[in-house]
Amino acid sequence: MIKYSIIYYGDEMRLNKTASLGLINYGKRGMTLEDDINQTNKFYLIQNQAVIYKKPTPITIVKVNYPNREHAVIKEAYFKTPSTTDYNGIYKGKYIDFEAKETKLSSFPLSNIHEHQISHLRKIVEHGGIGFLIVRFIKENKTYFLEASKLFNFLETETRKSIPISYFTENGFIIPDKYQPRVDYLKVIDKLYKGDLL
Repeated sequence: MIKYSIIYYGDEMRLNKTASLGLINYGKRGMTLEDDINQTNKFYLIQNQAVIYKKPTPITIVKVNYPNREHAVIKEAYFKTPSTTDYNGIYKGKYIDFEAKETKLSSFPLSNIHEHQISHLRKIVEHGGIGFLIVRFIKENKTYFLEASKLFNFLETETRKSIPISYFTENGFIIPDKYQPRVDYLKVIDKLYKGDLL
């Protein structure tokens, strides 16, 4: 009997013949955290659960090569202003803003998040929004949700240059791998606010 597995190519799903036991492994599927969150946000939007988007990076284009009308190539560009965080939107009447990062280390280097991003998250929390980090530890195959307040607490009490995975385990929430939605961070928000959202 021919068995099939599912292979993902960006947004496209294809069947692939395999000699395995016929089990479908939805594991990481070769996707990056950004891909997984983008797919999750599409799912939330389709299900009318939340409206959350990846923020565009503001750039100024300096030089463009026009070999023909359909194939313009940007040759030189620069960032207009430092970007804030990766994602923002609204869920049950609450503003949401977060940064998503991956690391191959067993700790999260603080160099991966910039001072202006931390300041931005502080403002979000001060004004009653929900700010957080989603960090994927690739070697451990674990994705964590860490509230912005826990990030601030670490920065104020520690002198380390990276946050160990143990801090995420003790102070954050693990987001289990799923098929749909892939990174179900709204479930963590529901758990944190215990019905305080609409």
